Amino acid sequence: MFFKLAARNSKRSRKEHGLFFTSLLIVIIAFYLILSLSQQDIMIFLATIESDAVKKLLTMIPLFYGMTLLILFFLVYFASKFQLEQRMHEFGVYLMMGMRRSKLFLLLLVEDFRNSLTALFLGLPIAILLSELISLITARLVGIGIIGHRFSISVSAILWTIAGFLLIKMAAFIILSGKIARKEIGVLLSPMPEGTKKQKHPLIYIASFLLGIILLSTAYIMAILGISWYHIGKMGLTLFFGFTGTLLLFFGLRSVIEFFGKKKKNQNLWIFTFRQLQENVIYENNTLAISSLLILAALCCFGSGVAITQFYGSSENHILDYTFEVENDPLIEEKISDSGLNNLFSTIFKIKTGYIQIGEDNKKTCSIDSILDLLEKEKDSEDRDVLLNNLGYVDRPHIIALTGYNKLLKQAGLPKIELEKNETAIYIDTEFLAKSRETLLNKLLKTDPEIEIAGEPYHIKGNVQTTDIVVDRSITLSFAFIVRDELFDFLTDGNYSVYLNAVLDQKTVKTKGLLNAVLETNEKLYNKAGIDCFESYLQNIGRQLFYVVAASYITIYLAIIFFVIANTANVVQFLTRQQKTGSRYKTLLKLGASYEMLCASAKRQIDYYFGIPIFVAVISSIFGVRSLFTGLLSPRTSVDIIGFMAISIVMILLLCVTEFLYIFAVKKASNRYILSLVVFDREE
Repeated sequence: MFFKLAARNSKRSRKEHGLFFTSLLIVIIAFYLILSLSQQDIMIFLATIESDAVKKLLTMIPLFYGMTLLILFFLVYFASKFQLEQRMHEFGVYLMMGMRRSKLFLLLLVEDFRNSLTALFLGLPIAILLSELISLITARLVGIGIIGHRFSISVSAILWTIAGFLLIKMAAFIILSGKIARKEIGVLLSPMPEGTKKQKHPLIYIASFLLGIILLSTAYIMAILGISWYHIGKMGLTLFFGFTGTLLLFFGLRSVIEFFGKKKKNQNLWIFTFRQLQENVIYENNTLAISSLLILAALCCFGSGVAITQFYGSSENHILDYTFEVENDPLIEEKISDSGLNNLFSTIFKIKTGYIQIGEDNKKTCSIDSILDLLEKEKDSEDRDVLLNNLGYVDRPHIIALTGYNKLLKQAGLPKIELEKNETAIYIDTEFLAKSRETLLNKLLKTDPEIEIAGEPYHIKGNVQTTDIVVDRSITLSFAFIVRDELFDFLTDGNYSVYLNAVLDQKTVKTKGLLNAVLETNEKLYNKAGIDCFESYLQNIGRQLFYVVAASYITIYLAIIFFVIANTANVVQFLTRQQKTGSRYKTLLKLGASYEMLCASAKRQIDYYFGIPIFVAVISSIFGVRSLFTGLLSPRTSVDIIGFMAISIVMILLLCVTEFLYIFAVKKASNRYILSLVVFDREE
């Protein structure tokens, strides 16, 4: 009988409080995702490339785990507190009928343990499948041929997830059950008090609301203009304005609600609805403000994290696999040949770069005034202004030898450049040139502008060249001229740098995969040829992907945590206030209000109660994400700000859809409570 009662109660709890049970599932999933990070394909790949950085990242996981345990404890505590408070009358009846307090404690323990096991039984498989899905998507984005993919289950992550989840559940249960054990039967059977709160003068609320808007607007302006990133003090000031402005906004929100509440007549319980909403705001203004800030943090983390993953995580078609530094080891080619390693590569070629050494005082060696004049005539735009600024500093550019660059173009499958004696081509690394600016510059080059190099006139051939000349993205040229080899030797006066580029044998890559092929080649270069001054494509992409993982995985994880906490707190507070004011609903029933009218009133309350924090968070998140991109993106990626923002807005809207599911679940719970009042009234 005892265990049947426990089973029935736990089943009823999951049914009546499905929203809280879902939150527990999300907690379990979040635990497993962060704890299993080391087993993901991307991390295994990075461990072979950026081992030190990966180790530092993985050492942070226990910190995130501990922080999550603490935060989620309060989440579980308040959710469990609400559930138990709903059953206070039931507990009082049990004790009144002769059940010992020890047996009541055991009953609750069994119920809680059953629900915890059910949550783990459902949550862990979902977490494993979701982790596998994330791993597969990442492998696809990066290039499954690069990092491969394998199904994996982290046993340690499962065990730590179970341990952490049961720990916070049991801690919350022991604290709450102790409080119940100290309550007398009469207290348990009595209804929940409504409570009162002293009100301030209406002008105080109006002033608070307006000041909140001013502070938030100031924070938005500082964030968008990038002022927040100038100094840590200004960043702190921006956060202070945003936090304080949000608190003041919600503190003064009752004045706005009161204004709109008076605009309509008392039709369909309009005044009652707004009075209830006004009280909720009065009593829970801090909770609403904090939840709005948490939702804001979730939206910013989720929006920016996914955007960064989309732009940085995707693998671009690369051309070169290796770049050797000839200056550090002039005998590299001989060492490769003597060691019999030529068969590892399909092609090996040199690219020469250097400065123009011929010119007056060796300072200004060229003039591109004709291009600048053409830009000046273009209509005002951001692309025009940026190009004018960047090209205005070109007075002693790099030059690239034509033969080597044509070999690079051949590997890329692009047509080679044909230059006459009085012709040159312009090279700008993609790190410094957005697509829209490249298009604008190519349009101007079609007019055949004449420039000067070392005092001699030259015509520019073709479009701007942007194919990366080396593997390592840290070696970039903001501007360079591509010239014939004999002119290159003359202009550099024999002072130039040589980069030896190599492409792996494609049959080996297809057979073994790029990762294994590079790792084996690295070992042979070290051990057989004694070569260590090189950069591989995987080393370059490894550094890039490390920041992707650090920025996106962790931010998305934090977004989930913030989102669950904020919504659970709002749900608990609203449903608790609804129960405390249950006598008002009973009174309206006795005065002739129908079940449908009360449900409609409650739904409007829920829409406003949840909608206002979400609305404030969404507006703030657009500015917040834009600010993050301003401060964190490189000059190259910052020009794609529209693309970044588009992805972020889509992610923000997606999270808002999830928010509406929360609201729908709260409405269902509210309807059930009102129905219980209707049934109770009829029984009376």
